[in-house]
Amino acid sequence: MKIIFSLFIALFLFTFAGSSNLYAQHRNLTVILLRHAEKDASPAADKVNPELSADGKLRAAKLVKIVNKYKPDAIYSSDFIRTRETVAPLALKRKLNVQTYDHRNLKVLAELIMSGKIKRLLVVGHNTTTPALVNMLIGAEKYKALAESEYDKIFVVKIKRRKTKPNKIKEKIITY
Repeated sequence: MKIIFSLFIALFLFTFAGSSNLYAQHRNLTVILLRHAEKDASPAADKVNPELSADGKLRAAKLVKIVNKYKPDAIYSSDFIRTRETVAPLALKRKLNVQTYDHRNLKVLAELIMSGKIKRLLVVGHNTTTPALVNMLIGAEKYKALAESEYDKIFVVKIKRRKTKPNKIKEKIITY
């Protein structure tokens, strides 16, 4: 009797363990994409990998309220100080680790996003990579690189994955 009961429990656990969100294929995806906040451009700042400026730090704090309403499950950042500092306040609030991606290989990140393993995610990048990734996700060359002084755009891409029809994709830009 104990063996049958143990087998039943094992079968039950095995059946429901496979439905974990870790391996789920979500149908409705929300991707929030933004450029890092203002970087330190002072003469003393690192030219290749600067920190955020005072204005950038204020913008990063402001992003918490704006982006948190989308409840991202994951945060991705290119491996630069300014991008990581931009999302650090939100990561702290949501108790998430910031994962890095290779900004020179956006295709890998686009494939991860489209796999449906993460339902809602935030991606912070740069003036050229953020619109390029949005274009990859929507399947059109709609957005050009942001101006060097443009830090106030958030792209929100909603993807409804379909099995037999093309995906339904909506995007919008929030200026803040």
